[in-house]
Amino acid sequence: MKKKLLSGILFSSAGSFWWGVIGVFYFKYVSFAGTVELVVHRTIWTAFILLLSIIFYSRWDFFFEILNNKKKLFILFISGLLIFINWFTWIYAVVTNRLIDASFGYYIFPILSVLFGFIFFKEKLNKRRIISIFLVLISIIYLLFNFKSIPWIGLTVAITWSTYNLLRKKINVQTDIGLFIETIFIVPVALILFYFISQKGLNDFSLSNPNIMFWLFLAGPMTVIPLYLYLRGVELAGLGASGMVFFITPTGQFLLGIFYFNEIFNVHKLIGFIFIWIAVIIYLKDLNQRK
Repeated sequence: MKKKLLSGILFSSAGSFWWGVIGVFYFKYVSFAGTVELVVHRTIWTAFILLLSIIFYSRWDFFFEILNNKKKLFILFISGLLIFINWFTWIYAVVTNRLIDASFGYYIFPILSVLFGFIFFKEKLNKRRIISIFLVLISIIYLLFNFKSIPWIGLTVAITWSTYNLLRKKINVQTDIGLFIETIFIVPVALILFYFISQKGLNDFSLSNPNIMFWLFLAGPMTVIPLYLYLRGVELAGLGASGMVFFITPTGQFLLGIFYFNEIFNVHKLIGFIFIWIAVIIYLKDLNQRK
């Protein structure tokens, strides 16, 4: 049992580290392509990799089962739009040196998930979770008043990702099949965007440059591999333990933003993050007691 738990934590940690560090360096390296084209390639090549996986593992029965369920298809359409917005916002944050803002979103997303679960699905709240939600709201209000603007990157990342996870939890479909169907829904949007940027000569992906083609193709594996690692960890260690190590992701992004990419981090942002870190500690303590 301990070996299984340890293996699960290692898998989830690897996935979280990939999202928080390796993925950041990759998308920063290919940032020359711009936010729009990077989202296009992330969508198309993720769908392609998942298609290969479904063919290789002969998982078409799960695929067609979902196709025959209109309710699940509609929810996957909505979640597909959410993941597209999430990817766009996060890549924009990486390209424009706003990693700290993105990390803010991933710190608060589990706590927002708890709030949305209470509002939309009548899930119960205990004292610790109420305090965590309250601290997150204080942080957002504090940043709003001191910067005279909504921390939209962090909030967009948090709201789209938390809503996405809640929807996926409610329909209970295999992660890879669900993500494949979601990408099928948003691939047409990606192709239309690519058509417009190529018409204006703004695309970097070109058959005449196989080196750039290769690097942009990697947007697919860079999405699928950490997802597999993290979910394998969830299978072995459970949601409680995996939920705790997930915070490697925003911590990695936060530290890279400050110490490697030299993003601006003033006293007001520090105070806002202190509220968030206290909220996260309380949330993790509650999560640990529920294991």
